Amino acid sequence: MPTAPADLPRTAGALRAAGHQPRGVAEEIRTNLLAALSEQRPVWRGIVGFDETVLPQLERALLAGHHVVLLGERGQGKTRLARTLAELLDEWTPVIEGAELAEHPLDPITPASRRRAAELGDDLPVAWLHRSLRYAEKLATPDTSVGDLVGDVDPVKVAEGRSLGDPETIHFGLIPRAHRGIVAINELPDLAERIQVALLNVMEERDVQVRGYTLRLPLDVLLVATANPEDYTNRGRIITPLKDRFGAEIRTHYLSDLDDEINLVRQEADLVAEVGDPLLEVLARFVGHLRESSAVDQRSGVSARFAVSAAETVAAAALQRAARTGEWPAVARPVDLDAVTPVLRGKLEFHAGLEEEAEELLTHLLRRSLAETARTALAGIDLRSLVEAVAEGHPVRTGPRVRAAEVLAALPELPVLHEVAARFGVQATDPPGRIAAVVELALESLYLSRNLAKDLESGDAVYGA
Repeated sequence: MPTAPADLPRTAGALRAAGHQPRGVAEEIRTNLLAALSEQRPVWRGIVGFDETVLPQLERALLAGHHVVLLGERGQGKTRLARTLAELLDEWTPVIEGAELAEHPLDPITPASRRRAAELGDDLPVAWLHRSLRYAEKLATPDTSVGDLVGDVDPVKVAEGRSLGDPETIHFGLIPRAHRGIVAINELPDLAERIQVALLNVMEERDVQVRGYTLRLPLDVLLVATANPEDYTNRGRIITPLKDRFGAEIRTHYLSDLDDEINLVRQEADLVAEVGDPLLEVLARFVGHLRESSAVDQRSGVSARFAVSAAETVAAAALQRAARTGEWPAVARPVDLDAVTPVLRGKLEFHAGLEEEAEELLTHLLRRSLAETARTALAGIDLRSLVEAVAEGHPVRTGPRVRAAEVLAALPELPVLHEVAARFGVQATDPPGRIAAVVELALESLYLSRNLAKDLESGDAVYGA
């Protein structure tokens, strides 16, 4: 946790003398966003593919000071986007030290803090809160209660002698505790409608209503919610009065640009072995085809996490082979793509009656993606000499236990192999795994275009005439 600079004011008097003025969360975000845009500083770190679509809409909503609903299918980065909003808050903000809520020392809102401010005056102690602690997140689940979000009567405080109507008997929930910050509620339609009603006054009238009495609190909270369009029909809905209180509903989307998909996988995947750009492109194309497939239920969507998991699985297969063969460093090859479909088919929803054909469909689309990647990268290279070499007595065996050096040793010295490697940015001095990866890619593309045969032998694939 970052430590606040020592030169910051530590009392309300020192804070006032420094000319500090309280300002609302919306104004704070607006000021910081405008400064970043004016200085052309990056604002949305880690957000890929939304530059021309989602982000301009979100920026306008924030500049307007609106509460926001991010609406989109699973795996479109809604939660990631919500979490980046904290970066638009001031790095440090003053709060009353020891207060239950994050109240500004010059603008206390609870009875207890107002009493302390009146008693201590300029000596009211000040602490500094980092922006990372001003973002709160709640997954809406059916068992979420009003007490979780808004608050409830604290029986311990009542037992201490306070009357039941005393507002100081309230144990505040998540939203009041996020005062002067951001609250994100994920999957808002999953929240029971009677619980959604409890948010109405918090968002508009700024009341906290608990157990029959009302505590007037001028809460300052930016509320961001996420929802899946499917939720509106299958599991729940956002009640109309609550939707009316959100100033902006912004649709997210899956990435449409191939390079964006590759960059996202490279950014998010925790790869335990080297996975080259050619294989990442195959996986990116694969995900794109799945999102266009009529067999896949597109209401459920194909999450970006599918491509990330696929890349991690391919890397794991390469690491497994390296451990078995002792060939290091571990580098993924096209043969490792075979590990993807058996373990990831469960991450997809297929239309009724098509589940039995799922693995066949995934295999077909994966091969199609590889063929497209190779065709695009190797356009203009004449691969006939490679076909002839394999046909004239140089079959190539590959598999989960076959070393890269064995793949390369099976072929004679061919100038075309250097062309293939150069096209993928691989050099002759690179580890054998990188060279074998692009050679296998060329061989598999020749098989898919029916220029070579491929036989399966004891779990290995043998390319021949």
